[in-house]
Amino acid sequence: MKDKDMDQHDPARAVGASRLFAENATIGYDTRVISHDLSVAIPDRSFTVIVGANACGKSTLLRALSRLIRPSQGRVVLDGQLISSYPAKEVARRLGLLPQTSIAPDGITVADLIARGRYPHQKLLRQWSREDEAAVVAAMEATKVTELSHRLVDELSGGQRQRVWVAMVLAQETPLLLLDEPTTFLDITHQIELLELLSDLNRRNGQTIVAVLHDLNHACRYASHIIAMRDGAVIAEGAPREIVTAELVEQVFGLPCIIIDDPVAHTPLVVPKGFSQHNS
Repeated sequence: MKDKDMDQHDPARAVGASRLFAENATIGYDTRVISHDLSVAIPDRSFTVIVGANACGKSTLLRALSRLIRPSQGRVVLDGQLISSYPAKEVARRLGLLPQTSIAPDGITVADLIARGRYPHQKLLRQWSREDEAAVVAAMEATKVTELSHRLVDELSGGQRQRVWVAMVLAQETPLLLLDEPTTFLDITHQIELLELLSDLNRRNGQTIVAVLHDLNHACRYASHIIAMRDGAVIAEGAPREIVTAELVEQVFGLPCIIIDDPVAHTPLVVPKGFSQHNS
């Protein structure tokens, strides 16, 4: 798919076939509309990355897809039903969410916070189980926070806390994972480790991953599907090799650039020209 102006962006084609989609949705906060008549479908078993400039509506879309906010018009559908029709616990069994900002209760340890990811699987007559314990241990190992398990979350650095929150969402063991800027606070090594982990979960387990990322090159390298937004609208979507062009980057980000082949991943690599060179 290409740019809207070329009439090749048609989300209606994919909406009915997706487990999670928004259709003709108007979303925002109180009287402030961020997106009007927005239709977007998340391809099943994809690693979808939402990109765009600050305040373009990326996080608002993710919030609507996760039921944190409700469209004033249109609908969000999860597994064939309005997402608003499910009990909260049922949504949490199907969809895990890492919001942009999370606040841990005072005095909670890393292990206890990650264990809260198992809450959707608890029932009146089924409390903590071996399956719960195994999920928590696996999530801590995957995010490399096992050695922090007895530490208080309040004592951790920003990067350590972010990995703990990711572990909690992984422990939830849902078929869909939605993550809003999951690489925030992480150094470059932990950014790559996390993106490799998410990519592996997508390929090996078939989990559908949806992430908001700021780094377009990370998006190109790891995503199987990119949704590019501007001013609350989807400008283009598709595989990185199909849609990421210098024209699209300038349209979405206002950044003059050239696109070359990533010598390692063979995906599009965005090289900024710099504004002085562009204007000279």
